[in-house]
Amino acid sequence: MDLSELRKQIDTIDNDLLRLFMERMQISNSIAEYKREHGLPVLDSARERELLAGIAERAGEDMDEYAVVLYSTILSLSRSYQHKKLAPESKYGAIIQNALDTTEKLFPEKARVACQGVEGAYSQIAATKLFKLPSILYFSAFDGVFAAIESGMCDYGVLPIENSTAGSVKRVYDLMVDHNLYINRSMRVKIEHHLLAKPGTKMTDIKEIFSHEQAIDQCAAFLRTFKDVKITVCQNTAVAAQMVAQSDRKDVAALSARACAELYGLDSLADSVQDKSNNYTRFICVSRRPEIYPGADRTSIMLVTPHKPGALYNVLARINALGLNLLKLESRPIPEREFEFMFYFDIEGSAYAPELTELISELEADSEQFKYLGTYAETIG
Repeated sequence: MDLSELRKQIDTIDNDLLRLFMERMQISNSIAEYKREHGLPVLDSARERELLAGIAERAGEDMDEYAVVLYSTILSLSRSYQHKKLAPESKYGAIIQNALDTTEKLFPEKARVACQGVEGAYSQIAATKLFKLPSILYFSAFDGVFAAIESGMCDYGVLPIENSTAGSVKRVYDLMVDHNLYINRSMRVKIEHHLLAKPGTKMTDIKEIFSHEQAIDQCAAFLRTFKDVKITVCQNTAVAAQMVAQSDRKDVAALSARACAELYGLDSLADSVQDKSNNYTRFICVSRRPEIYPGADRTSIMLVTPHKPGALYNVLARINALGLNLLKLESRPIPEREFEFMFYFDIEGSAYAPELTELISELEADSEQFKYLGTYAETIG
């Protein structure tokens, strides 16, 4: 039998599979109506577990894993279809719609903006790219930025969330869960670190280098060229430059932005010392209420899945089934729950796409914990 004949047989089987799948989904619709009338939840864990066990047994050892994956996907699609038909009231769906209806069409040019660090910090650089005329207030820690926005002291906050070399800023992720703030814009800023010291200092004089831990990670190869030099972590790269400028010592230096050289009267002993030339940091702009501006096509959410096999897979299957693109998946351990995690998703899709609201409605209903973090556009600064 040649390949074309085998493919014809496959086509015939696929036609039968599609017909049976459509029939199954129609019955799922009837089940959804029954559940609506009787106040039953969409998910019946015991029923699904029993069904998958039976499928595995009937498929046999050679095909049981493949059959379980297939039917797990079918069950996920069935639940998604039932959610769509039942159209449960969604807290976050209402929040998104209200933001779409009430947000101004243009991102503000002027605002009171909270940043971590001091003048010359990369967060300040990002803030001046996002806003034309920001009035910036500085705080020593990320917690202060969140508190300033929640109290009304500031309208917005600009925070680093991820670096292309050093990875995510985990503290900011954790604070996004603990506080009710929303992302309304993000920007990727190219990061170049310079070794700054007081005028007259030579490279051979340096005994200690100050910087933020992520900058230190991003310049690891350069720092390995120094012998017997102490590397000291501080709150911020700009704070590091300020400390060097204010120190009485002549043997200290800072890894910081070029702007800090002029701000604090320092010289650059070495330029662009980061390990990779394409070193970018993503900064997010957050606010007290959700704001969704035209062009928003990226949504961030956090959720905790049930602690059972296939739970995360089911979430990914839903995203795929709705034709949405997963841009990022990040896990963070749940405090005081051993080996259990919360997951952060960045999903690509227009704020106006009904599929986005549908996904959020479904995940909100089925997750142990769910939080919508914002829908926004990302630019390159």
